[in-house]
Amino acid sequence: MKLILLQDVKSVGKKGDLINASEGYAKNFLLPKKLAVEATKSNLNDYELKQKSEEKRKQEELEGAQKIAEALKEKVVTIKVKTGGNGKLFGSVTNKEVAEAIVEQTKLDIDKKKVSIGDPIKMVGERTATIKLHPKVTAEVLIKIVEA
Repeated sequence: MKLILLQDVKSVGKKGDLINASEGYAKNFLLPKKLAVEATKSNLNDYELKQKSEEKRKQEELEGAQKIAEALKEKVVTIKVKTGGNGKLFGSVTNKEVAEAIVEQTKLDIDKKKVSIGDPIKMVGERTATIKLHPKVTAEVLIKIVEA
């Protein structure tokens, strides 16, 4: 029996998958618990429309991430911090501070969880921050740490 899954079902498939299940399993488990619907013409049509709209949404997300990456390309973000002797910082500069500086200086909405600088920055100088905007799109920004 052909079914369209409405939710993820362990060892059967993910939400939206078109599966072939035995009639007993479908009638006694999947359909009563509303985990799947029968693959009729109207349900298949709805399924295809949802797939197309999902693909379109994913494409728009990718294009938006590429635009942000292009806007960040060759940008230099300056962060002013208090320093002690020899250019050492009091504390360190973290992902959160880098993300806030990027948002403040470029006016682009960047989440701090997407920013990666490796180890916290503890010295004055330049570092490169990697920003993962999308699974297929990453951008690099030069971070300048200067004395306040």
